[in-house]
Amino acid sequence: MIKTLLKSLREHKKATILTVILSVFEAAFEIIIPLYMSDLIDFGVYDGKMDVVLKYGVALVIFAILQLLTGMFAAKIAANASAGFSANLREDIYDNVQTFSFSNIDKFSTSSIITRLTTDITNLQNAFQMIIRIAVRAPVMIIFSMIVAFRINFEISLVFLAVIPIMLVGLLIVLRLAKPIIDRVFWTYDKLNNTVQENLHGVRVVKSFNQQNNEIKKFEKSSKSIFIDFAKAERIIAFNSPLMQFCMYACMILISWFGAKAIVASGNVASLGLTTGELTALFTYATQILYSLMALSMIFAMITIASSSAARIVEILNEKTDIKNPENPVMEVKNGDISYDHVDFVYAAKAEKKVITDATFTIKSGEFIGVIGATGSSKTSLVQLIPRLYDVSSGSVNVGGIDVREYDLDTLRNEVAMVLQKNTLFSGTIKENLRWGNEDASDEEIMEACRLACADEFIETMPDTYDTYIEQGGSNVSGGQKQRLCIARALLKKPKILILDDSTSAVDTKTDKKIQDAFKKYIPETTKIIIAQRIASVQEADKIIVLDDGKIESFGTPEELMKTSKIYKQVFESQQKGGVLDE
Repeated sequence: MIKTLLKSLREHKKATILTVILSVFEAAFEIIIPLYMSDLIDFGVYDGKMDVVLKYGVALVIFAILQLLTGMFAAKIAANASAGFSANLREDIYDNVQTFSFSNIDKFSTSSIITRLTTDITNLQNAFQMIIRIAVRAPVMIIFSMIVAFRINFEISLVFLAVIPIMLVGLLIVLRLAKPIIDRVFWTYDKLNNTVQENLHGVRVVKSFNQQNNEIKKFEKSSKSIFIDFAKAERIIAFNSPLMQFCMYACMILISWFGAKAIVASGNVASLGLTTGELTALFTYATQILYSLMALSMIFAMITIASSSAARIVEILNEKTDIKNPENPVMEVKNGDISYDHVDFVYAAKAEKKVITDATFTIKSGEFIGVIGATGSSKTSLVQLIPRLYDVSSGSVNVGGIDVREYDLDTLRNEVAMVLQKNTLFSGTIKENLRWGNEDASDEEIMEACRLACADEFIETMPDTYDTYIEQGGSNVSGGQKQRLCIARALLKKPKILILDDSTSAVDTKTDKKIQDAFKKYIPETTKIIIAQRIASVQEADKIIVLDDGKIESFGTPEELMKTSKIYKQVFESQQKGGVLDE
């Protein structure tokens, strides 16, 4: 896990190393100061020699300034390094998510990915900054302070060896109890973000059904769960502070008690082998050791929280796309011929039921193919195999006479334009949205694509026409307008295969007919596959695929299906009488 995360350091490696070095020097200067203070007391103040006081006083000021400067620069560089590290992590996660196939995306919810890109990375950033600063400084302080303390007086310094194990055992118990709760909190964060995302995305539906109170209750439930778990974890971690304080004050009392006992017995500290300055230094080192231990305990608490976040981040970074380019990919799609050869498909390898079973059919380049079937008959799953959004479980899908698994992915997907069932527009102008299909498209090409999709009719009525701003998700255009813009965007790719997944359901039948007529006239060589609920949308198709529970019930011309397909005939007759196909 650490090895994977450190790959994201990249250009911030030097800053990280420099922070570590500066932190070591900062600790060294802080350790040196009590020694000089000891000499100042013993050889200057105690003997009344002002020149010695001045000498050691100047040295103390210099070391204090050096400690301040090294600490200040270490903090600044650590902040930059941790911020840069987190920025690289975000980029690496986002870049990796872009390579995911649909099957990879299915493993993670959108809200979970957002939580990992925000809350989890922030936790890791804070922990990283503490690790390269305090987690370096504190152990150096403890080790060297212990060495100096034992050199000053071995017997009294044994107090530290008695107390430190108690602190460590207490810390381990606290962290062991808190970690499972913290792990649970982050999964609850995913649920909370999912609730917010669903609510904002479907705010119109929420308000139209007057479900605001129910949505508030859902949010409050997740929020309360986070509060309860975090409060519980914080209460457990909070036990660490009084334990550390107890151990620290116990050490101070024991050192004071041993020192006082010796003074009472002999009238001076020399009987302990100590000078007054050394005893003062010993108190200082005791404070440094114990405060460093407290700092380490806080770091361990932070690392406990961050480790849960780190595991979730690494899970995404280590996720490899299921769909990869072959070693020697085919870089050209000759035409829009499509053939399915005994294709089986399941979403999960261990799934018992097949989504598509033994699909076999052939489509010639330029044909207009309709796909119909009841909800759950796997219409969308069938066409998603063409651009390799998923890979077949067995059998093969061929485009242009070649198995799609042999193509370069970019080459294949550039030749297969797909308007998905859930049309999505992004914030930006109409032109900017349309150029997703072809970033080099001219204004004339954009207008031509919009004419074919019958989108020019409403665009021309807008105040800024093609420069009209589209809100996030296309919330300021109607469903039919959104569908036509998405079709125009797909047409700009000038694909050899065009797939419309129920993408004209929100337009009237007259406009639907105009779009299909435009396709026949202007893109005759493009293979057109239209998934539809309305028979009217596919009545003029060259052939129609009728799906039933993942199996091809029939495949033929509309006239042939009226004679051979019971499902097609029932749907045709029901819609002719004013009914609709089950959606």
